[in-house]
Formats: sequence, structure tokens, C-alpha cells
Amino acid sequence: MTKLDLTPVEEPHSSTLLSKVIAQGRYETRITMTNGEQLLVSIILPLLALTGLFVTGLFDTVEGPSTIDIATPGILALSVLSSGLTGQGIATGFDRRYGVLQYLATTPLGPIGLLLGKVVAVLMVQVTQVIVLGAVALLMGWSPNLAGLGTAALFIVLGALTFTGLGLFIAGTVRPEATLALTNLLWVILGAIGGVVFPVADFAGSVVIDYLPSAALGNGLRSALIDGSFDGAAFVILTLWGIILSVGTIRWFKWR
Repeated sequence: MTKLDLTPVEEPHSSTLLSKVIAQGRYETRITMTNGEQLLVSIILPLLALTGLFVTGLFDTVEGPSTIDIATPGILALSVLSSGLTGQGIATGFDRRYGVLQYLATTPLGPIGLLLGKVVAVLMVQVTQVIVLGAVALLMGWSPNLAGLGTAALFIVLGALTFTGLGLFIAGTVRPEATLALTNLLWVILGAIGGVVFPVADFAGSVVIDYLPSAALGNGLRSALIDGSFDGAAFVILTLWGIILSVGTIRWFKWR
């Protein structure tokens, strides 16, 4: 008599949320790394900004950190802003316009999986950005505080979540045609006067700027890479923005 095998058989197409998120992240990364416009915003423009600040010596003082030591954390923050807000925001806006998101809505990915997948993609791109920008900065004389590298990595991950959430919130709530203009406008405003590249102390009436996610990311990275310290206030502000934008994206995101 043949003995029956009662071992449960795994469905061939079943997969966990984690595997779906990683697969989506890999797909988004391939799209980003083969798109010239995305590379321009994510790597080339931050690299040009770093070079410009180094050449002008804008932050040079008699005492204190050099321009390259102050500029590099800010440019790394700008690269997170670029890949999360403009990169993913614009890409998602066009996906929505051409019906790609409507197709994704029929898959088990869901809004949470889509958000996490795009965060994974931003982090994968960010690895390339850190390598390229960090290598160029080191050639220019950058000397980061090694004690703050772990803290800097934490702020980069949190910044990726926050600004990807902002990019997706815009792409999923406004008309696709407006996403391009709005994300680029925010990139310019936050990059110029949002405390990303230039320390908040450089601006008059900086109390409001201090509470922006851009300033929190810039302040956190500068504290970590210049002083080797953890900026608790910046961490709390960035975390709250990340939660608010993530919840807003999941709640109000429109697939078409």
C-alpha cells in the first residue's frame, strides 16, 4: 500500500512582501540607472554643486571646518533629496500618466509595497551616489569624522524614506502633468533655502526652516560627519516627517 505524502506544497507563485519589495526595488533601480535625466538629477547636479562650493571656498573661515568638510554632508543630503523627491516623484508621475500604476494596482504589491520598493531603489541608487560623491570629496581633501559614519548612514536611510514618501505623495495626489513642475520646484527651494546644502544658521528667521525635513537631514549629516555627534532633534523631526508622508501616501495615493 502506497503511503500518502501529506507535506504541504508551497504555491509556485507565492512570495512574501519582502521579496515583492526587493523585486520592485531592483526594477526601479534598473530604470533609474539607465535614464539619463535621472542620472543628471541624482549624480551629476550634486557633483557640480560640490565642485562649485569647493572652488569658491564659500564656507572657508579662519577657524573651524573647511568648505569641503561642510559642503560634503550637505551635498550628500541633496543627493537623497534628488533621488527620492525628484527621481521617484517624476518617474511615478509618468508611470501614472501612461497607465503603469493602474497595472500595478492589480498586483499584490499594494501602496505599502510600492512605497517600500521605491525606498529600496532610492537606497540602491544612494550607494552609487555616496561612492561617487564621497570619492570626489576625498580627492578634494574631505576628512569625515569616522565616529559619525554609522549615524550618517541612519540619516541617509531615514531621509530616503521621507523624501521618497514626499515624491510619491505628490505623484499620487496631483495631476501627472503637474508632478514634474512641482517636484522640480520643491527641489530648488529645499536645496537652496531649505537647510540642505547651506546650514540653517546662515538664514535669517531660521526657526521655521529648522522644522523642514530638508534641514533635519542636512543638520543630521553635518553633525555626524563633522562633529561625530548625533543630532537628536533632527532625528525626531525627520522621523515625524517620514511617518506623516508615508501615512499620507498610503492613505491618499491614486493609482490612476
